[in-house]
Amino acid sequence: MLYIRNRMEKYSDLPMDLADASLMALAEARQIREIISLDADFSIYRTLKGKVLHNLLP
Repeated sequence: MLYIRNRMEKYSDLPMDLADASLMALAEARQIREIISLDADFSIYRTLKGKVLHNLLP
């Protein structure tokens, strides 16, 4: 839960919602680098290691 809160605070200017932060947490925990989302903000979000999640939807 701390990860989610930290991510939401870091990206509060967008704002990152709970669903986005949860997807980031799950992807990072499972080392997933490709996602499917209608949210274009995933091109901005970074994992703790500075990696971008690649959104498979254009």
